[in-house]
Amino acid sequence: MEKVNESTFGWKEFDHGETVFRRKELSNAVNASDLGCSLYELPPGMRSWPYHYHTANEEAIYVLAGDGQLKTEDGLEPLTAGDYVTLPADERGGHRVVNDGADTLRYLAMSTMNEPDVTIYPEMGKFGVFVGSPPGGRDERSLEGYYRIDDETEYWDE
Repeated sequence: MEKVNESTFGWKEFDHGETVFRRKELSNAVNASDLGCSLYELPPGMRSWPYHYHTANEEAIYVLAGDGQLKTEDGLEPLTAGDYVTLPADERGGHRVVNDGADTLRYLAMSTMNEPDVTIYPEMGKFGVFVGSPPGGRDERSLEGYYRIDDETEYWDE
């Protein structure tokens, strides 16, 4: 058994336009390898990672405090403390957390840690490839990158 109290280590801060949040990687703090879990704090008016879904990793969100919205393929769904949402490993799991409330939105994000994984960002027209370590993993990757969905190349060079 590994145990950690989140108060014993610091936040990683992300600030990129409307994407502003703090994250504590709980799973990495206890060297978990098959299950990912991070604590997030999303300030009012901000958004989490860009809208995306994974092809190999199921995710879930549990809201600890605050109110906001979850952007899904069907539109915005309200989020409030106590809500638990599962996000399958396909386009039905597309999501982005939006804090349109007055207070900080605090939640846990959990996921399987399968690799390889391809993460699709439909609104950005991009996808990410992760081989050797899944998204959020600590290990070195043998292949990692982001690519435009519309870029085409032939299998055989002419």
